[in-house]
Amino acid sequence: MNPFRKRAYIELFIVAIIWGIAGPVIKITLGKIAPDLFILYRFLISSVIALIFFAFKGIKFPKDKITLIQFFAYCFLNSSVSLGLLFWGTSKTSLIDMSLISFFGPLLLATAGYFFLKDTITKREKTGTIIAFLGALIIGISPLIGTVKGDGSLLGNLLIFLSLVSMAISGVLSKKIMRKDVSPSLMANFSFIVGFITVFSFVLINKGINYSLSPILNIKWEVWLGILYMAIVSGNIAYILNNKGQKSIELSEAAPFAYLHPIFSAIIAVVFLADKLTLPIIIGSLITFIGVLLAEWKKRGYNS
Repeated sequence: MNPFRKRAYIELFIVAIIWGIAGPVIKITLGKIAPDLFILYRFLISSVIALIFFAFKGIKFPKDKITLIQFFAYCFLNSSVSLGLLFWGTSKTSLIDMSLISFFGPLLLATAGYFFLKDTITKREKTGTIIAFLGALIIGISPLIGTVKGDGSLLGNLLIFLSLVSMAISGVLSKKIMRKDVSPSLMANFSFIVGFITVFSFVLINKGINYSLSPILNIKWEVWLGILYMAIVSGNIAYILNNKGQKSIELSEAAPFAYLHPIFSAIIAVVFLADKLTLPIIIGSLITFIGVLLAEWKKRGYNS
């Protein structure tokens, strides 16, 4: 296997684990802090890490105007819009509905890569992606077995879907920008600074400085653990790895890894949240793994 491709697969697999853990972390933490404060403090910590990174590595912005515009558009969509809509939507819908809607994310990403980046989607990729989608779908609908429907709201579901659309657009932009030799680390870290500035401005205008900053000293330690995980591990580290992984392969190849998220979320829920490891979850996990392996097996040497 091409070494660039092998490294990309490893990076995206690590991201799948990190973002799989993020689901239960968000579920636990959101119950103890307002969504806007959660994302505000997350961006604040990620921005501090980013500034430290830039202090050592420096900042090298794109030189041509079109790429520079795409760069700032990516930063805004990748942080404020995508994560803002996701956290807002999560607070207004059920976890079941959120899981089901999230399955469209990889499909939107692969479709965007096909239409806007002219990615080639092989028959093996299509088959593997469909299989992975079905496996993830089984995991998602497993809580619905024996019930009538989820309890998510229409607004919450729409917000989560719009966050997926924003993520797909930012995925296309990131690929275009990285082809201009812009650093994946620069893109990820600077997007958090943009996220903090925009979210802090929004919260400040709507709810004031006291609401924004006064709760910091009163937040419990377990909430801070959730915020720190989402900021540093699921934030700076995961987004840099995700950008690096997507730089070396096509979006259609990177997309199926997102179907692994519910598997790792299910494992964490069983171990730490005392959820039951049901037969649908086991079957869905196996099917998803098979689909991802099929989609990613023996790819041609594409490294741009």
